[in-house]
Amino acid sequence: METLGMPELLVILGVAVLLFGGKKIPEVAKGLGEGIRNFKTALKGEPEKADSAEVIPEVVKIEKA
Repeated sequence: METLGMPELLVILGVAVLLFGGKKIPEVAKGLGEGIRNFKTALKGEPEKADSAEVIPEVVKIEKA
């Protein structure tokens, strides 16, 4: 079994652009990178750290008068 060469990678990239569109590719790549990072930290067994950019919404209870 051979490794992927440049022509194969260009075909895969072209199919990805056709499927997702040019504007969605960075979002898909970011999500894939975060998923791989989470998988690696889960394998290492390290506790999760809250990212400084991640904002956790606060639940506020509203009472009706």
